[in-house]
Order: sequence, then C-alpha cells, then structure tokens
Amino acid sequence: MTDRAPLALALRDALAAADYTYDGVAGLLGPIAHNALSRNETAPGLRRTTGGTPLETLTRLFLLQATVPVDEAEKALPDLVDRLCVEGILERSLSEVAARIDVRPYGAHLDEDSDRDFWVVSDLTPGLDGTPNKVGANHVLGISSASTSLAQLTLRHPVQAALDLGTGCGVQALHLAGHAERVVATDVNKRALWIAEFNAHLNQTPNVQVVDGSFFEPVEGETFDLIATNPPFVISPATGERLVYRDSGLPGDRVVEDIVRKAPALLNDGGWCQVLANWIIRADTPWDERLAGWLDGTCDAFVVQREVLDPASYVELWLKDAGLQSAQDYLHRYDTWLAWFEEQGIEAVGFGWINLRKRPADAAGEPTYRLEEWPYDVEQPIAPAIGAWGDAVDALATLDGDALFAARLQTREDVQQETVGAPGAEDPHSVVLRQQRGFRRARKADTVEAALVGACDGELTVGQILDALAELLELDAVETRAGYAEKVRELVAEGFLELA
Repeated sequence: MTDRAPLALALRDALAAADYTYDGVAGLLGPIAHNALSRNETAPGLRRTTGGTPLETLTRLFLLQATVPVDEAEKALPDLVDRLCVEGILERSLSEVAARIDVRPYGAHLDEDSDRDFWVVSDLTPGLDGTPNKVGANHVLGISSASTSLAQLTLRHPVQAALDLGTGCGVQALHLAGHAERVVATDVNKRALWIAEFNAHLNQTPNVQVVDGSFFEPVEGETFDLIATNPPFVISPATGERLVYRDSGLPGDRVVEDIVRKAPALLNDGGWCQVLANWIIRADTPWDERLAGWLDGTCDAFVVQREVLDPASYVELWLKDAGLQSAQDYLHRYDTWLAWFEEQGIEAVGFGWINLRKRPADAAGEPTYRLEEWPYDVEQPIAPAIGAWGDAVDALATLDGDALFAARLQTREDVQQETVGAPGAEDPHSVVLRQQRGFRRARKADTVEAALVGACDGELTVGQILDALAELLELDAVETRAGYAEKVRELVAEGFLELA
C-alpha cells in the first residue's frame, strides 16, 4: 500500500460514519434538491443542509462546493482536515474549509445481485450554478453519463484478469474489481493515476493495479479475459488545448480504430473487449462497412450505433463540454472545427458500442459480425443482452443443416405477442413478437412464425413443430422446413428463441 492508503482508509471510515452514501445523501436532499444537483444547481441543496450534522457538512463541502466552518469540518472529518489539506483534497483558512477535490458517493447497482456503493474521488464538478465550466488540460472527470454507460455495457461474469484502458478516476476499475481476480488500470495522465489509486484504496479494492502508460504499451505481452474502455474518442482537429480525458491527440477516430485492431492480441480465448466510442461517418462509405474493415477475423463482433450527430451539433456539444461557449474565440473555434470536418469529408459522427469476443484459434467457420443501428430505448444495464448475443452465436454454430431441425428451442420468457386488426375480425391484420427486456426488439411474424414461437417450449424439436404446422395449414412439409430455416436462425440470433 502507498503512503496515501492510510489516509484513504481513514477518510473511508469518516464517510461511512456520517452515512455519506448515495442513499444517505439522496434522503438528506430530497427529490427536488437531488434532481437540481444533477442539473448543476446547488441552491435547493444548500437550503436542505444548514443543520451542521456530519452528513450535511460533507454534502455541502464535496457536492455543493460550499465552504464550511472549520469546527464543523473537523466534526465530520475527525483528525483528517489538516492531513487532507496536505494532499490538496481540502483547503483551510482561519475560519473555513473548502474542497479542492470532489468526493462523491456512487450507487453502483448494476444488477439484482449487486448492491455495492462506492466513493469516487475526482476533480471538482465544473459549471455549478451557471459559473464558467472551463477545465484544465489534465482535468480528471468524475462520474459521467459516459462512465455509467460503459459500466452498464460491461459484462459482469467472473474473470481472472481485466483491463481498464484509460482509467481516468478509476470508476470502471472499481466495478471490475468486484468480479475480476486482478484488474490493471492504465492511463497517461499522472493526476488521473494518483486519483485512481486513491479511489482503489478508498474502496478497499486491493486487486486493482494502477499503471502509467499510453494505451496498450504498459501491458505489452499480457492477456486478459475482459477489456473495458471509454477512450478519449472526441473527433477534432489537432488545434487548441488538448483535454486529456477526451482528446487522444490522434487524427479522426484513429484511437478507436487502433483499439479495435490491437485488442484481439491481448484477449484470451473467449475474452471480451468492450468499447464506448465515436466514429466518423463519411458520405461515400456506409458506417458499418467502414467499421467492419477494422475487424481482423479473430473475434466475433457486435457493434451498435446508438446515435448520430451532424457536424454542427457535434461541435457544439464538445465546445460546451470544454466550457467555451462564452469564450471570446468561440465562433472562431466553431468555424475552424466545421471547416476541418468538411476537409475530412465527415458527414456525421456516430456514437455507440463496440463489443469484440475472441474466437479460439481452432474455431471452425467464419466469425460472426453484427453491426446495426439501434437508437431505441433498451433495458439497462444492457450487458446481459450483450452476453446473450454471444450465447446465441455459440448456439447457431451448432445448428447447421439438419441439426437445426433436431434442436429443441424455447421462447424467451419476456417475449409477448401482439395482434393488430379491425374490431370483430376473425383473423388479425398482423402479428408482432415483442421483447420486454434487453434490446426490446419487435419482429413482425406471419402465421407459421408466430405459431412456431408459441410452440417452442423445449419439448418438441424445430422439425416436429414445423411439420405439424405444415400439416395443420395444409402446406408442403419440405417447403415449410426450407422456407423457415433461416427465419428460425434469425429468431435465435435476435434473442426471441434460445436453446432449451
């Protein structure tokens, strides 16, 4: 343990004693003030935290970024104020104490079996109460929509070795520590490494190793069962100040391409690499065709484009993220960025998920690639649905030829059938199969397909069900088998049916 470990553990004890947890703070603030804080507004929260209790003091100090009297700070943080000042976490005057670091409770409830709470240290949240939110080049971002999105995407099965590539404040490493025997967290930002290591101690995760270095360089020669990364993927011209947490310094979407190309060599058989990413969409090339060109055939790949932004919307988003919307040179930066997009032939920017799964070296057949646009609402966390896709790929590998008709399948429990038709009509106009969980896909089905899904309970084989339906509907049995074989495979691939 480093010299800071005892301090982190003492701080942990103080936070726990004050009930400075996600639920504790939410209960203290109440829904109105808690929601206001999520919008970076502190006034309602300040009104709710005037009693001077340790929980109120810590909430005012670290979340609302208000100064507190020295005596109240020492009551909430016994024997810690001066030590935290030495480390730059607090700053003290004669009568008041102010936070120089954000210490935030985080309710990490990613599944029904997980109720872990963390405390996450990061740089102070910029932009509270409408103040300018310009951040420094080495700013260490705390919990964000991107970090929670990756946490919801990442598979949570037990693994031996996991890699958090570009760890930042270490949120993903804390999640991984709960189901990986060993976690390596890398970053090139020295300040981020300090904070990530402090967070590892604060949350008592001794299986997290923080390593200095750029991308895969510090783990050269190692292999992992799971790689999770929210890389600095912002697509921008190489001008102006670089923000390390979002700007890689590489041209275009090269940082994402490099990860997709290099990660397979670091994966054990069956291992996953999961990436939250942006990518360029060019006018002359479909986005999925372009990304498929990055795949080397050693991994199955499931890529989901969740959102597409036009150049103007994209530039506005990231200029505001950097707190530059009120800067004197805002229009110049905006125009320069748009001009660069035009020069590069960038029509739009896609955002989404890249999931790679390493195939065994002796695996038969071709890898499975699924690249799709899916902007619709999904169940969160989405990780179980990603894992189910991998299971479906494995199932389909065993269902070639006659094996498909000999298979016993069952309908997923959450699949429901919807019928549409005129009131009083004998037959519905259409039938829709709809998932209630995961990707919540909907699929229009004809009579045979709907009846097949309804009959799949693991008792009869696919062939037996299709033959019975052919006889019932007076269809040719051979033609029915041939005509619905591919549809059965699609139903498995999309998660409506699974092996019994």
